[in-house]
Amino acid sequence: MKLQSVKKLLMSLALVLGVSTLVSAQDTAGSDANYDKGFRLGFGVSPGYVFDDPYGFALGGDVRLQYDFSKRYSVTLTTGYDHFFADDYNNIPTRDLGMIPVKAGFKAFFWEDQFYVMGEAGAAIPVTKGYDDVSAVLSPSIGWANKSFDLSLRYEYYSDVPTIRNNDYRNGTGQIALRFAYGFRL
Repeated sequence: MKLQSVKKLLMSLALVLGVSTLVSAQDTAGSDANYDKGFRLGFGVSPGYVFDDPYGFALGGDVRLQYDFSKRYSVTLTTGYDHFFADDYNNIPTRDLGMIPVKAGFKAFFWEDQFYVMGEAGAAIPVTKGYDDVSAVLSPSIGWANKSFDLSLRYEYYSDVPTIRNNDYRNGTGQIALRFAYGFRL
């Protein structure tokens, strides 16, 4: 089952990279001539739906540092806190899980320079007592941003989050999350 999860992650990453390549083919040479390159800082909140038991809901907050190479291309560094809320599973008590993800990514804007695709990868450090496994994190996303606000939808996969599937304990889960953020130029 772990091999299937890895295949899904690689396919998601390939999709984000493929879309980024298509977007770059549409870029024109003179569109970035007067663009002011530099850093941006954003603060976001992300409610999410977790796909595997015993978790059903996740809530996260993040800080993202972004460097704009051009009007269309940026690199990102994101950290924050994600909290997975656990429900009792078949009368078995379960615990919530807190993680601190640290991710680096690439963002490519297209269509009026406001819509984007982004891929991030990194690690998530557990902060809940009793969970010691650091998870790899992959998260492709699509979103809309202007000078101040950013709204995105992302799929995020954590490789070593303990889950229950078909009454079997396993590692790895995904979530789909909506990110609302406010950002500004530094």
